[in-house]
Amino acid sequence: MELDEAIRRRAMVRSFSDEPVDRGVVQRLLEGALRSPTAGNAGGTAWVALVGPEETASYWSATTDTDWRDRNQDRFEGLLRAPVVLLAYSSPGAYVARYGERDKASSGLGSTPEAWPVPYWHGDAAFGVMTVLLGAVDAGLGACVLGAFRGAAPLARDLGVPERWELFCAVVLGRPDGQDHPSGSLDRDAPAAVTRIHWGGW
Repeated sequence: MELDEAIRRRAMVRSFSDEPVDRGVVQRLLEGALRSPTAGNAGGTAWVALVGPEETASYWSATTDTDWRDRNQDRFEGLLRAPVVLLAYSSPGAYVARYGERDKASSGLGSTPEAWPVPYWHGDAAFGVMTVLLGAVDAGLGACVLGAFRGAAPLARDLGVPERWELFCAVVLGRPDGQDHPSGSLDRDAPAAVTRIHWGGW
């Protein structure tokens, strides 16, 4: 698929069939994510792939509660069927250490994460997530990004994630079942491109 077509076709899918996704496809998507930009070649992003209901259950158990499931029952059922949940992690410490090395030391970013006006680890994690989303379109799959709003610590303990790694988001992956529950945000009028693209200055 041409990149332009993948960009135009990309959309968040929130209802999936339980049809398995070939592990080779998942591996290819994640290897693509690891080729996305990484500041200073720090390699401070990593992924945990949960495949099949037994593994994905650990994600849903840690990050949702009864109240959330009740309020989002229709949407939750569609998400729960997804055969794959990909967890995007980043390590602030990896970037601090990299920018403390001789060729980066003059940046002044090699002391603590708080020294960074813009945390590159978030940007690099987002680059990887976008690569997965576009790769999913190319593979004929659907995907949805879910924020890390609750349960990240118990999930990390359950999965054996080292302490220095932080959950950026989850990418729920599978084949759309055609019963999607679009976000209410789609009812909002998006600002026109002419108001968001500025040539030569704002």
